[in-house]
Amino acid sequence: MINAKTMENNTYEKNEDLSDKIIIREIEETKDSPGRSFMKALSWRVIASGTTFIITFIIFRRYSEKNFDEVVQTASFITIIDFFAKILFYYLHERMWTNIRWGKYWRRNYWNRRAWRKLYRRMHEQQHTRENTDQ
Repeated sequence: MINAKTMENNTYEKNEDLSDKIIIREIEETKDSPGRSFMKALSWRVIASGTTFIITFIIFRRYSEKNFDEVVQTASFITIIDFFAKILFYYLHERMWTNIRWGKYWRRNYWNRRAWRKLYRRMHEQQHTRENTDQ
């Protein structure tokens, strides 16, 4: 015979399974697109390549005997090679990590919400038990 407590537990477990399925569906639907990954790679490479150019320019200007035009050419050449090589590797790295779910959709209060849900359930069961014993 199924009592009220067993039915309540089954309902709770079904609701918890449903909420987990909804979260998983949201995770799968909010995956980064390849276009977004490429734009992230491109914007980062512009910043990083500018940094590479400045550092290379300063080093070659200060520590080499090249004239200004040669330093600019050398820094530009290094920056161009750096830009294309690293944008390719960053894009591939980004796409690889897009398919890894670990740590991607961590919610700060996830465990707190779960703890409150369990506490509420426990309190509700205690109250329900008291009502059954009073009758």
